[in-house]
Amino acid sequence: MPAVVFRRTEYEVNQRRRELSNSEIAELLAIQAENSTAHLQRAFRRASRRAFLWPEEAAELLRQERSLTELSGVGPYLEGCIRRWIEAPPPLSPPAEIRAGFLAVTEARAALANDPDWLGAIRGDLQMHTLWSDGAASVGEMAEAATERNYEYIAITDHSKGLKIAGGIDEEQLREQRKEIDEVNDSLRTAGEKLRLVRSLELNLDPRGDGDMDTSSLAELDLVLGCFHSSLRKKEDQTERYLAGLRNPSIHILGHPRGRIYNFRLGLRADWPRVFDVAAELDKAVEIDAYPDRQDLSPDLVLLAKKAGCRISLGTDSHGPSQLVFMEFAAASAMLAGMPRERILNFMPRKELLSWARKLQETQRAA
Repeated sequence: MPAVVFRRTEYEVNQRRRELSNSEIAELLAIQAENSTAHLQRAFRRASRRAFLWPEEAAELLRQERSLTELSGVGPYLEGCIRRWIEAPPPLSPPAEIRAGFLAVTEARAALANDPDWLGAIRGDLQMHTLWSDGAASVGEMAEAATERNYEYIAITDHSKGLKIAGGIDEEQLREQRKEIDEVNDSLRTAGEKLRLVRSLELNLDPRGDGDMDTSSLAELDLVLGCFHSSLRKKEDQTERYLAGLRNPSIHILGHPRGRIYNFRLGLRADWPRVFDVAAELDKAVEIDAYPDRQDLSPDLVLLAKKAGCRISLGTDSHGPSQLVFMEFAAASAMLAGMPRERILNFMPRKELLSWARKLQETQRAA
């Protein structure tokens, strides 16, 4: 019988080479935005950000002969661009610094699949926002979503009063919020749920490391997350700012330390080994903020924090129930860095977590 001859498409031939990942496509989209007209620039930049949340690899969709318009932010024009890149990959360089070190959700899930117990062993989420500040859901709705994830605790960390753009709450509102948290906890207890809400706050820190709330109000909380939200584009070394924040006696966790945002803000620079050494000395935690545009600590800093032996906190920075899934980013980052579970707050049972926080507060008061 004559031999059967198969005609190979250009795409099939290119499968012999490594396929472009979603994170690489995100970089190509960002580069394309820099050389496009205003309208297309917005489309490319939007798709670049959303590529990190695409639930499947774009190359896999092509292999299944599906349309790339299934992916968020991709219309017919961008589909044509991405298809050409996958079929004939252009030369790739490392991402620009303002876009470096971000995991795509497909990468995070692939990493977590190597140790399925890692994500499931996380007992809670230590940063989220509600209608009290700039969130889109009530305290009860966030609790309901956390119950579905089988969490033991969540920290309600609405913004403090100095961050007016995010609807920051003052001392009186913080007391009113506590009543709502207590009511939700009572309801959870009555329903036999194990979840409990931890009274917390995302305290706005100024460049001197000082907070914007009365310390007496902060002392009534279970946990205080301290974050910088101003002067985040300075190019000079900001080590002293971080050390001042860590030495603020009200703070348990230093949140989204660099202050970076994907393709928008590089974030601050510091002598990070020194910062993490002081955090370890004070027994305080630094956060891996899991929000896709932040992913802060970045992977290089997670490794430095591991070397210093300081504690790590994982928080989704959720502004609605559906965003609790962002924990995948922080969990994968910590796991890939080889961060020991005993150094991660979120693996602690609730009583142990609260005991650590109380002991830390007592130590600082006595100092």
